[in-house]
Amino acid sequence: MQTHKNSHHSVDYFEDLTGEITVSLPKKIEAIGSRIKTIRESKGLSLGDISNLTGFGVDLLSSIESEDVKPPLGTVAKLSKALDSAFSRIVSGTGEKLYSITRKNEEKSTIRAASQKGNKEIYTYHSLAPDVKGRHMEALIVELNENPEKEISVHDGEEFIYVLEGGVIGKIGDDEFELKPGDSIYYLSTTPHLVAAQKGTAKILAVIYE
Repeated sequence: MQTHKNSHHSVDYFEDLTGEITVSLPKKIEAIGSRIKTIRESKGLSLGDISNLTGFGVDLLSSIESEDVKPPLGTVAKLSKALDSAFSRIVSGTGEKLYSITRKNEEKSTIRAASQKGNKEIYTYHSLAPDVKGRHMEALIVELNENPEKEISVHDGEEFIYVLEGGVIGKIGDDEFELKPGDSIYYLSTTPHLVAAQKGTAKILAVIYE
């Protein structure tokens, strides 16, 4: 398998067609960049230090922290390792609960992710369990777009993907495949990989273990 604006991609939750109709509040766009900057500064590291640790350019890192570039999850994973910080803390913040129940009609924070070059939004994701303290897995609903740049991702961890809607194309190492609703795949994130919508958009459940 990178604030406070409305996303043009959203998860649709349909209530029963009986009873009162509740108007949902707009989802908020979480600031990944500000979390990265806060953690970096708390550790006394410069952008140059992080650049040396990750191989990402200083200009890219600066753009991520200023929210001009929305990093894909692979980029976030590399940054979390360089910052010696939990991946989940950067993705959806620090939880304080022992467990988390997510109802289908509850709004989730929305995070956009662009290509590494920042040229195209490649997916939007919503954390399903941001309230659990000390978690090592991140469960996400991800709305995939097509990825014409076909950027490959490599980072620490493991990933499980289950297709909910649409068609998904992917590449794991030298193998290429198509996934349809009901199909799933589990792979080590250290293997070069690419997952994107086959055409238009697709929706998946993704579980990422750091």
